[in-house]
Amino acid sequence: MSRAVPSLPSAVPQAHPHDLLGRPLHDLRLSLIEACNFRCPYCMPADRIPDDHGLDAAGRLDFDQIETLVRAFVRLGVRKLRLTGGEPLLRKRLPQLVARLAAIEGLDDIALTTNGVLLATHARALREAGLRRVTVSLDALDPAMFHAMSGGRGEVGQVLAGIGAAREAGFDVIKLNCVVQRDVNDDQVLPLVERFRGTGIVPRFIEYMDVGTCNDWRRERVVPSAELRDRIHARWPLRALDPHYLGEVASRYAFEDGDGEIGFVSSVSAPFCGDCHRARVSADGHLYTCLFAAEGHDLRPALADGEDALAEAAAAIWRHRGDRYSELRGSRNAPKKHVEMYLIGG
Repeated sequence: MSRAVPSLPSAVPQAHPHDLLGRPLHDLRLSLIEACNFRCPYCMPADRIPDDHGLDAAGRLDFDQIETLVRAFVRLGVRKLRLTGGEPLLRKRLPQLVARLAAIEGLDDIALTTNGVLLATHARALREAGLRRVTVSLDALDPAMFHAMSGGRGEVGQVLAGIGAAREAGFDVIKLNCVVQRDVNDDQVLPLVERFRGTGIVPRFIEYMDVGTCNDWRRERVVPSAELRDRIHARWPLRALDPHYLGEVASRYAFEDGDGEIGFVSSVSAPFCGDCHRARVSADGHLYTCLFAAEGHDLRPALADGEDALAEAAAAIWRHRGDRYSELRGSRNAPKKHVEMYLIGG
């Protein structure tokens, strides 16, 4: 059930809003579609989510609504936009949308997260439309393990072909996201590092998180980033790098021999709620102020009244934000119900 938008002042805010903990709004993660062609057990397990899951097109924000929404969020301080899903490459005419969003003044960066299976087909059109960066989910290089971790839906060769196509299309920044689970795919970490060292592609290892309600999360399956870092460092010595900006999600490390870098996302072992400046909007127009939020705010009524009304509504919601779930995880004050990750992206 969606929460109502808080009561709003009459004038559109001029200053960029800060939440109850003093955090500004800089990044927007926008889900374009809630459907996916994979059934990864930690996100969208096949035994819980049917093959035909997903809204019909009428249930999703259309391109005009998406452009209005992004323009409103840029007015509030958003400079980075990440397009997510589900699997965003399932959204029809995606390059057309990217071109419209890339033309928005004040938006400095547009990125996309994908499982990579369809990337070879779309990479060049997306780059020409103005997409700046691509992040590809890749949880294993071993073909059998990859197939199992995709819920029996994907082939690792298709993903590697998509990564190659993205490089050929001119994407200078390509990152890989690997969600690591103990005794599931933690033996894939060193092979992934070895495969992409020296290529300019940056692997990032993400601690298995209790996102959503259907992945049967258990803490003992979490491999702390420090443990992975030590494993990698023993093979290829590492040194810490400064973050690119305040609130960067991944901790960065360079190889001492100069052969590139890797990253670690440590939401469980080293929460970074204090610097979180990300908002998430689902494909049906609900604003979630945390990856672990229990419910969202329906922006569609304000969106129907135009950009001014939407900016006003979103600013009011952000000013009431006090989320810090990862810091509270396991305490009695932590929310017990979370939105499913496939509805709002990672």
